[in-house]
Amino acid sequence: MPAAIRSLVAAIAAALALPAAAQAQLRTLERVTVEATTSRPLPTAQSPEKDELAARSAATRDTTRLLTTIPGVSARGAGGVSSLPMIRGLADDRLRVQVDGMDLISTCPNHMNAPLSYLAPAQVATIGVHTTIVPVSAGGDHIGGAISIETAPPRFARDGEGLVAGGELGTNVASNGRAIGADVALTVAGEMLQVGYTANTASAGNHRAGGDFKTFTATGREGGSLPRDEIGSSAYRTRNQQATLAWRQGAHLVELRVGAQDMPFQNFPNQRMDLTDNTQRRYQLRWRAGFDAVALDARFWHESVAHEMDFGEDKRFWYGTATTIPGVMGVGRACSPISPTCAAGMPMIAESRTNAARAAVEWTLTETDRLRLGAEAQAYRLEDYWPASGANMWPGTFVNINEGRRDRRGLFAEWAGSQAPGWQHLVGVRVERVETNAGEVRGYDIDPAPPGSFMMTAADAAAFNALERRRRDTNWDLAAMIRRSFDDHLEAEVGLFRRSRSPNLYERYTWSTWEMAAGMNNTVGDGNGYVGDPNLRPEVAHGIAGNLAWKAAPESWRVAVSPHYTRVRNYIDAVRITNRSHAFNVLRHANVDARLIGVDVSASSRVFETDVGRFELTATASTLDGENRDTGDSLYQIVPFRSRIGATHRTGAWHTTLELEGVARKDDVSKVRNEIVTPGYGLVHLRSSWTGEAFRVDFGVENVFDRLYRLPEGGAYLGQGPTMMLNGVPWGIAVPGPGRSFYAAVRVNF
Repeated sequence: MPAAIRSLVAAIAAALALPAAAQAQLRTLERVTVEATTSRPLPTAQSPEKDELAARSAATRDTTRLLTTIPGVSARGAGGVSSLPMIRGLADDRLRVQVDGMDLISTCPNHMNAPLSYLAPAQVATIGVHTTIVPVSAGGDHIGGAISIETAPPRFARDGEGLVAGGELGTNVASNGRAIGADVALTVAGEMLQVGYTANTASAGNHRAGGDFKTFTATGREGGSLPRDEIGSSAYRTRNQQATLAWRQGAHLVELRVGAQDMPFQNFPNQRMDLTDNTQRRYQLRWRAGFDAVALDARFWHESVAHEMDFGEDKRFWYGTATTIPGVMGVGRACSPISPTCAAGMPMIAESRTNAARAAVEWTLTETDRLRLGAEAQAYRLEDYWPASGANMWPGTFVNINEGRRDRRGLFAEWAGSQAPGWQHLVGVRVERVETNAGEVRGYDIDPAPPGSFMMTAADAAAFNALERRRRDTNWDLAAMIRRSFDDHLEAEVGLFRRSRSPNLYERYTWSTWEMAAGMNNTVGDGNGYVGDPNLRPEVAHGIAGNLAWKAAPESWRVAVSPHYTRVRNYIDAVRITNRSHAFNVLRHANVDARLIGVDVSASSRVFETDVGRFELTATASTLDGENRDTGDSLYQIVPFRSRIGATHRTGAWHTTLELEGVARKDDVSKVRNEIVTPGYGLVHLRSSWTGEAFRVDFGVENVFDRLYRLPEGGAYLGQGPTMMLNGVPWGIAVPGPGRSFYAAVRVNF
């Protein structure tokens, strides 16, 4: 922790100290939040219902999965706690994802440490998802939707209460993968000062599919094997902590948040590498103030990440030309650390630092009109290098990205209001300047004499180093929306937008076409290798989206239909460097024109209410089509038609839901990537909970009938074998979803 922050923590902690007599008066903490200093919510955010959020938090350790009940939102497969959110066909860096208002950048050539991987579901207090029109005050440097997740706000004692305290304990288990997790949240607060602490841990072994999805058992390690229904490289272990200090005085609120993650490992079934350590530290200082007609919000944050990858226990570790064992995917029996022909794994290290600040002010102009102005700045630094581990690598280090820099500065202005009864509007504009750069690179072996890797990397490195690599982009966004409430039963909304995103450092500055190196640079999990292009231009999306909602009054039923259309200029797709069918290839990132069109539907109904409880039905459905307009090819990982139907029974403290999930066959695939066709499937889930005054119990069964199914957004299965070799593992196996899993969770408030 920086010295200045350490001193501030010590000073506030000392100020909070009370004599023993006062401490003896501790009482249960009241949930009191600062209302006067928070802006009113933006008009188009969606969020799961509170009870549904709690139920899903009990059933998963992956925070992204909490969002998938919102129409148009899905989870792109990755590690067990690191799925990437996808909104209407756009995922990862194409979305604006904020955690407690911070933009956290993925520091990994496989994007294993995405922003939501730093939060456990139990830490999530509120979720806001913009799937259609994203206000410019919630956007920036993205072309898709926006996600904002907040942890619990500070809570203070009421006037005259003295010192109050409270907390929460939780634990959860699941049968599939023998998953287990635990979390704690503690708060001690007076009327002006508050101290909070949260911690959680989660771990799981490999998950099991609903049946045999592969024809082999070898892992590439001598003596190692996996059953044909076991999803290799799906195990994980993670730990997260966060401490908060808050002070309020009148209309002012100051918060200090310090967060940390220590993830010993997380394996990835759709990546050639596994995470072997991820250490993150983050610090945020925030000031909010509310006056008669003005609300201020300013924050600064710092993040540091140390990320390491290598091959986990399900993937081949030794590589070389030594004698092999027949049928065990080329396991080297004679390899040793001193053998000149053997390599011990492939260590990869990425380190980053981010400093960022944001300030926003909101004026209440009239009873219905608000003006928001803001400024943002972010400075990101990245080093990505791979130490030599043996054969044909000595004596050097492979420099994947050297002195990577990505600096972003932006200004925005937004007006929200109503000029007539029943009408609402939102208009905003944002301007940003993004500058990227990277230093010179090199391969492993710098000696041109055989048998090293010099010939495989020297030409690529020389060509890259000869380039002028600094790029400066000026991007601007526009959002305009109008909403009309015709009566108590009908509401219509339509909006136009322009959104821009500059390429990330891995898209612009990864440089080697060598298959082994390219295969380690992949953020989409399709098994191919990727090479960057410094000349990539920013993506620019233009689109129109609408929403038409009918409801009863009182709201016993509701139906909403949301069509959308997006055209993307300079969409970052890929072109082939190698050209193999039914195999993995090396691809280069390339700008194309793209189009996405689809519709989301949601409905809910209170069917009836009797002495035995209330019965409700909910349903969602989404369909989407995405096309590369230059080639006519489909865009990658476009989710086929998907629907969910839930039947819920509520009586007293009991809440039970039977959910049916259906996904259509995916045969409209990206040919340039040799994307895998996946069959359609239907799943049944059963969830139940009992909520008391001080505790809650959840239990249920996911995938009740143990159905074997393939994930259309799960990518290619690379969970076992000699994954360093681009086609050393079988092509054509889609990552399956988990089989039946019984789970239970208990949460106690005090």
